[in-house]
Amino acid sequence: MSNSDSFIDEVTEEVKRDKLYAQMRKYGPIAVALVLALVGGAAYSEYKSAQENARAQAAGDAIYDALTGTDASARAQDLAAVPVDGPAAAVAAMLAASAMVEADDFAGAAAGFAALAADETAPQMYRDLAALKAAMLPNDDAAAKIAALTPLSQPGQPYYLLAMEQIAYVHLDGGDKEAALVILRQIEEDAASTQGLRERVQNMMIALGEPLPEPVTQ
Repeated sequence: MSNSDSFIDEVTEEVKRDKLYAQMRKYGPIAVALVLALVGGAAYSEYKSAQENARAQAAGDAIYDALTGTDASARAQDLAAVPVDGPAAAVAAMLAASAMVEADDFAGAAAGFAALAADETAPQMYRDLAALKAAMLPNDDAAAKIAALTPLSQPGQPYYLLAMEQIAYVHLDGGDKEAALVILRQIEEDAASTQGLRERVQNMMIALGEPLPEPVTQ
């Protein structure tokens, strides 16, 4: 290679380096900013996650402490006063109302369940369960109880099979065995019935003298 060719190559490489350095000076700060943003975002996410975990643990500890009382009325008061928010507040409200049931404070329990069922900030699963528990409270008015349970017993509702079971029990309490058996059969045949529910319904049907269908064999 001649000296002139070598010189041209060196100049070409120098120009390339100058262009690279110029691009680095131009875009380098942007790249550094992006890296810092990514690192900062990851750190912030970790911080938020740690904060949420700490809040969840604190809420769980507070609810657990409130549950340690042996007196149901006092336990209901402690649960109602637990300083929690979000889903934990719905759990505390559900447990507080359930403690009122244990203390035979059915009016207080009904108010607690109704408030949770109407709370639009609570997760829907807790609202639906609260509505079911409210409808299951002792009530001498069978028609009113069935009226409260009927909307919850429609297919598509999350606890419709449990609501149907409660309606069957209301019919039994009223002496209408046939109406109860019709519902119990529907529950027993429903593909969504859990094993525990199906066994409970089958035991009730046997106790009422209803023969169970023969198992299907291949």
